[in-house]
Amino acid sequence: MHLTSRTLKTIAWSTLAFTTANAQYIIDNLSFGQKEGEPISPNLRAIPHYFAKGLGWDIEILSDRAVLTPPWPGNRRGALWSEDPLHHGGDWSAELQFRASGMERGGGNLQLWYTKESQKNTDPASLYTAPKFDGLVLVVDQYEGRGGSVRGFLNAGDIDFKAHHDLDQLAFGQCNYPYRNLGRFSVLKMQQANGKFEVTVDGYYFGISASSAENPDSFEVSKFLVSTTNAYTREEPGSQNQYQAAQNPNQQQQQDQNQQQKVQPPPRVHGNWLQRTHEQNKPIDPNIPQIVEDVFAANIKSQQDQFADLHNRLQIMNHKIDGLYDLLEKVIADNDQRFDQLMGRVTPMHDQIGATMRNVEKVERTTMETLRDLESKDFKDLLRSVQLSIERGHGALSNNLPAAITDIVDKGRPSMMIFIFVVIVVQVMVLGAYQLYKKRRNSAPKKYL
Repeated sequence: MHLTSRTLKTIAWSTLAFTTANAQYIIDNLSFGQKEGEPISPNLRAIPHYFAKGLGWDIEILSDRAVLTPPWPGNRRGALWSEDPLHHGGDWSAELQFRASGMERGGGNLQLWYTKESQKNTDPASLYTAPKFDGLVLVVDQYEGRGGSVRGFLNAGDIDFKAHHDLDQLAFGQCNYPYRNLGRFSVLKMQQANGKFEVTVDGYYFGISASSAENPDSFEVSKFLVSTTNAYTREEPGSQNQYQAAQNPNQQQQQDQNQQQKVQPPPRVHGNWLQRTHEQNKPIDPNIPQIVEDVFAANIKSQQDQFADLHNRLQIMNHKIDGLYDLLEKVIADNDQRFDQLMGRVTPMHDQIGATMRNVEKVERTTMETLRDLESKDFKDLLRSVQLSIERGHGALSNNLPAAITDIVDKGRPSMMIFIFVVIVVQVMVLGAYQLYKKRRNSAPKKYL
């Protein structure tokens, strides 16, 4: 069979169209763990676009997984809730990778939520402690001792699961799955495609929660991916407008064109400098838009609108680049001016440093001369003479000191005659005092009884 170039082109375009129609685009702000080899958290404290909360403990966020319940102790809860809802109502799928590990008879449950209202501001709930909610929950636990099961529950916001008398009977479907202590991560998926899986999807939130029993199971999640067949990778808060676009594409296209035609003030960099530069050097036509808001590619139908959108965006990029170039020139001029000022200050400092260096060199020369003098001269004779002088002085003191002390003692001591005279005088005075005492006693009046 002979294939012409026209046939090959037709097959190639058909294959490309089929591939594009069936491609899955991961929504980044609703997913984590989508990039292999990169950590799910940049700081190991939080997962971007997800709110983490634990009851009885703090959720442990590692580089490749998040631990919702710890291996020990039991009776703990943890939950992750998306900060942004899933807005669009097209085909989508959600994939959760999890694993549970614990003791031989451990217990607990894992829930994958898809609800209208986020539960990030409440305590983490399990199937049996959840209040009224509008949405879907998939539960992984050991229901009826089967070794593991996956069950689905729907609630329209009118049933209080926490107060229900027989909650297990509300499951709309279930299957057996032994999930505990497998070592590897299990994959749980749910999706909506071609009208199947009838659940309202007007801005619903995703959540993952787990709870452990007295004999704990440690539930870990490593990846959660939300993907869609639409060619955009983020869910913005105002994206629900696309439902109106699906119902009335012409009206939505007209609104997008009106938004593109709005004149916005130019951006400001370093105050009003960039704006003044544009106003002075490059006058801007007020009919040319300065900011084009983001729109979905599917909302631009005609080639003329596509060209206008592309033209406006390229023109805005050109203006931005011009502004950055002007800003760069100003930064370079400022740096040159600062360099000149710095060099003007450095020159006097250089003169002072030169004078200081000369003084240091003088000190070094003097020190070296002194060191050379000390090393060249012999001080042995000088020290010997000092030693001999000390020895002579010591000998003279040893010889003359005893004779001098003896002479001083001999000259200063009293004579023997003076000593005898003093003794006789003292005795005469004592005898006279005694005689005087006897005379007075004998002359004193007598007392008789």
